[in-house]
Amino acid sequence: MIRWRKGEVLRIRREWPGAVELDVSVPEGECRALAYPPLVGRPEPGDEVLLNTTALAMGLGTGGYAMVVAVPNRLPQDPDGPGHLVKARYTPLQATVLGADEQDSPHHARLREADSVDGMPVVVADLHSALAPILCGLYEARPGTRVAYVMLDGGALPVWFSMAAAKLREIGWLAGVVTAGQSFGGDVEAVTAHTGLLAARHVLEADVAIVTQGPGNLGTGTKWGFSGVSAGEAVNAAGVLLGRPVAALRVSEGDLRERHYGVSHHSLTAYGRVALTPAEVPVPELAGEFGERVRDQAELLAVRHRLVSVPVDGLHEALRASPVRLSTMGRGLEEDLAYFLASAAAGRLAASMLP
Repeated sequence: MIRWRKGEVLRIRREWPGAVELDVSVPEGECRALAYPPLVGRPEPGDEVLLNTTALAMGLGTGGYAMVVAVPNRLPQDPDGPGHLVKARYTPLQATVLGADEQDSPHHARLREADSVDGMPVVVADLHSALAPILCGLYEARPGTRVAYVMLDGGALPVWFSMAAAKLREIGWLAGVVTAGQSFGGDVEAVTAHTGLLAARHVLEADVAIVTQGPGNLGTGTKWGFSGVSAGEAVNAAGVLLGRPVAALRVSEGDLRERHYGVSHHSLTAYGRVALTPAEVPVPELAGEFGERVRDQAELLAVRHRLVSVPVDGLHEALRASPVRLSTMGRGLEEDLAYFLASAAAGRLAASMLP
């Protein structure tokens, strides 16, 4: 289940909030490794490290790192301070964090009776790569909007893995990150998607929330075996809490697999079968036969949801100006423009829903 290696840190490649990328010497040669200092301490050149090399051996595109499990000769100090929420529970790296609504939290009184997000638009997508283009579309229409990101636990559990989230937080495009479920490391910690949305509204005071799983995802090539099915559950959570869910379509012209070409079958499953609450579904006004295909496929969702045709003029330029590199499934902006335009259209629609 786990491939273990001992290694020695050769050099630090780069770092961003919560993460350090390393070159490490292992018996097979050199490898790229990732450490989360809040969990294991900060490795330095010359340190011995214990590594989990499973993802590296599998050749995973998103998670192709050896993960630092411990710096055994220089362990970090014991944590202090409040916090009773345990994330990554009953794994060797379970961590205790302070939940937004637990009794020791300064936000407990505010969240104790919270039961509504007050009509806040909640943009839901099934892939983490949609986060930045949604923001591009939203800020192109409404600069200065206060946006919170609620990260679900279908992909990476530590938000520190996401360089995009760190950069978007740094430049103020995100007012904060809420890590929900088993995910952790956000500005605010939450137990469920529901408490995550409530924290986005009442703690981070967001005008709009964006909900996706963390970087990476798990899929089996089947209708139901995909971690992004949780997008449908997030639509339900937004509706239960009196938000206004926006169901961003996963659209691709660069993925030629039949089940993903046009509107992905994952969107049709998550929104057509799992989401029981009506949502606004932004349908990008794409040109030609491909655009017609997307509109025809989206019609399957009209039984329960309201389809909203969204112009895409100006969105290509907004995406080109993105402060972070845009990539999905290894494809960049020009390689799968339809994917990014559909995500940006969801942001544009959310902006139009603000007072």
